[in-house]
Amino acid sequence: MKQGAIFDMDGLLLDTERVYQENWVETAKKFGQTPYPEFPTAVSGTTGEGQRQIIHRYYPEVDAWAFQRDCISRVDGILNRRCAPEKPGAREILEFLRGKGVRTAVASSSGRERILSNLCQTGLENLFDAIVSGQEVAQGKPEPGIFLLAAERIGCAPGECYVFEDSVNGVRAGIAAGCVTVMVPDLVPPPEGLAISRVCASLHEARELIEKSLL
Repeated sequence: MKQGAIFDMDGLLLDTERVYQENWVETAKKFGQTPYPEFPTAVSGTTGEGQRQIIHRYYPEVDAWAFQRDCISRVDGILNRRCAPEKPGAREILEFLRGKGVRTAVASSSGRERILSNLCQTGLENLFDAIVSGQEVAQGKPEPGIFLLAAERIGCAPGECYVFEDSVNGVRAGIAAGCVTVMVPDLVPPPEGLAISRVCASLHEARELIEKSLL
């Protein structure tokens, strides 16, 4: 069993990724663009300048800053009105790991206020030793900085940390950080060719594998 465990939030701990995906489409329509079906997947898990570069690649005629702010504002409004449901097995794996002395962190591309709000709404906030947001690193996922910072904050070497992710960009970041990277797909199936340590159907399965020393 590893010493640390780092979790993405949207689509992994909480069922919020669908909200983002739907609102990227609505934002494209608002900006007079024909939505590209591939865009929500391409932008999933990203933040900051990296996210704006993807927006510009798909929608070069729009102001990427305004496009980004519009979608995030839409999602914030929705999540402020309703509590994001937990993904199956989220609470169970966190309680199991902490019971074994594993240090835990959230490393999410969302802003810190959004992370804290979501975790407080669901009552998960006390199950983490550290929180790292996409605002705290120069380059977001798929670059490894967010996971390296999370590992540092929980006092663990990256190689002694699990990373749990649902997005391809997040998985790439975990692999690049040198963590034991586990993909729990949400809306996007795992692509071929990524050196993922494991693909699990749910966090329930991930917990069972760790409990059996298979992960």
